[in-house]
Amino acid sequence: MDEQKSPVRFERGTDGPKVIVAGLDGSDSSWRAAAYAAGLARRQNALLALVYVQSYLPGGAALGVPVADVDTGVADQLVAEIRASVERLRGTFQVRWEFHTFRGDAYGGLAGAADELKADAVVVGASERAGHRFVGSVAVRLVKAGKWPVTVVP
Repeated sequence: MDEQKSPVRFERGTDGPKVIVAGLDGSDSSWRAAAYAAGLARRQNALLALVYVQSYLPGGAALGVPVADVDTGVADQLVAEIRASVERLRGTFQVRWEFHTFRGDAYGGLAGAADELKADAVVVGASERAGHRFVGSVAVRLVKAGKWPVTVVP
């Protein structure tokens, strides 16, 4: 009997990750998450997308503050630190990486980044804020979304 094979279709995450998104906000736990994600990206030959979510103040917009022009310089500082780290490791190992800045709340920005960049995995640092036990951390909200494998690095 002649059996016909259907064409193989790509499924996100089944061939190993191609894009790994790591949330980076300058906190110690986010740097650990970025380092962990870099190791994953290196071993999987995946693209490491480092994402900084620049929060905006909705109340500020209501008061007439030009939200689009607000720039804390944090993104520039993060890029400088990333480039310095990459330079220190030059010759040891290579990781393909990009840096992206999104605006919004941390969860919405990371979820939007993961969707837009077609992430196969998301890596975030554990929350260092005590209030997240009551409100819910970004990591918990990402896991509950159920769209991507999420790794939380302590």
